[in-house]
Amino acid sequence: MAILIDPPRWPAHGTHFSHLVSDASLAELHEFATAAGIPHRAFDHDHYDVPQERYADLVAAGGVVALTGAGISTESGIPDYRGPNGAYSRGHKPMTLQDFTRDPEARRRYWARSFVGWRRFAAAQPNDGHRALAELEQRGLLEGVITQNVDGLHQRAGSRRVIDLHGRLEQIRCLACESRFPRDAVHAQLREANPGWQPSAVHANPDGDVELRDSDLVGFEGVDCASCSGPLKPDVVYFGESVPPERVAEATAMVLAASALLVLGTSLSVYSGRRFTRAAASAGSSRGRTRCAPCRGGAPTSCVAQVRTLPLV
Repeated sequence: MAILIDPPRWPAHGTHFSHLVSDASLAELHEFATAAGIPHRAFDHDHYDVPQERYADLVAAGGVVALTGAGISTESGIPDYRGPNGAYSRGHKPMTLQDFTRDPEARRRYWARSFVGWRRFAAAQPNDGHRALAELEQRGLLEGVITQNVDGLHQRAGSRRVIDLHGRLEQIRCLACESRFPRDAVHAQLREANPGWQPSAVHANPDGDVELRDSDLVGFEGVDCASCSGPLKPDVVYFGESVPPERVAEATAMVLAASALLVLGTSLSVYSGRRFTRAAASAGSSRGRTRCAPCRGGAPTSCVAQVRTLPLV
């Protein structure tokens, strides 16, 4: 199995494959591949300049599965976590399941931040990367997408077989009775409960919320489940929460049946996504033809858009 990786931590060099990466970037690839348990060979500048036809051959053969992360949605205006201007670079700490479930004040803060950020998050549009994957699927070359994102942009771009590994932010569930509600309905309830509340957002976050000053939180009121008055939570996997096992099983089966795994817009720092490269590497090793072939370019959409337009595709 071939594993094609577009590492978002590399510096962006436009939307083509023509640039030469630095020795530091090559060292980072080696370090990443080793840490992720992916069989690979040492790359130098001569070997790194892989002909475009090689990527075209892999994709044109069909049976490709894509694994995507936050980096693929940055060009849609949704920040990532670990990029140069990502949320972690300014000290953002994502909500954890423990804080959300145990601390009512933490829940109130989250819903205040999320209330402000939702409209911008919901207004994000698919970019060339999302559309390219949808086109590859329509051509019968891509078997499906496993995404760590919660924005639903792959589906809006036209992808049909998408596994939302971490759920979708547009759905809300009650932690008490397990009722589900559309996010827009809960947003309307929050608007009714907080007339005239107009804080100023400091920064947008990848999770769909924003950073607010403590003073802006004064007076905000959350809402509870309309069915049982229980606490509401976005139907997404928080840090400290496990991905549903049936979802992991479905994604793993998709990867194991693939001829190639295309990794886009993720540093694979979180085990939730990294497990699939391990599964792909293990399956490929048993057949004796696993290799790590990095895609050129720091911008996550550049790799997919380039694959889309290769002559053999």
